[in-house]
Amino acid sequence: MFFLRKVKLDNEPLALKMSGIRIGERLLQIGASDPPLLATMALKIGLSGSTSVVVFDDNAAARARAAAANAGALIDLHITPSDAPLPFAEDAFDVVVVHGTGGTMQKTASSLADTRRVLRHGGRIIVIEDGPKSGLAGVLKPYRPDPQYEASGGAAALLTQAGYKPVRVLSERNGYRFTEGLKT
Repeated sequence: MFFLRKVKLDNEPLALKMSGIRIGERLLQIGASDPPLLATMALKIGLSGSTSVVVFDDNAAARARAAAANAGALIDLHITPSDAPLPFAEDAFDVVVVHGTGGTMQKTASSLADTRRVLRHGGRIIVIEDGPKSGLAGVLKPYRPDPQYEASGGAAALLTQAGYKPVRVLSERNGYRFTEGLKT
């Protein structure tokens, strides 16, 4: 007999809400800068979908495995160099979520072009990265973006260069910036 962990998603993290992922989708997550969020997204997909995770080093893999195991989530984990092609077939995913927080977006940028190959036609990509904080968090730990990255257009410019269109910044809230692109 199987016992599934009851997961309360009424208080979903903002990043989970902004990604718009649904039960049964095929999800590819790139990066694991927020392992609990990674596990929560895998749980949201459920057993009727699939969650594949690509990380760039053994430390990130260990954090992702631990978070998934702690939450009772199933993930298919791949350790892949950031400049290597993604180890998946064409049109394998409905949605790609790139965890670009903690300044990891520059490391992930080289794999963005390959995300179009593995994303189905009409699929979407969501980039979650650090953004301006408000309130006391903004005072104690102010947002300091990379000036060169911001001047070049940030995630929106990287997604456009990778061939996504339309591309838009969905929101900047609670210390995160959410950028979405579609494969048309």
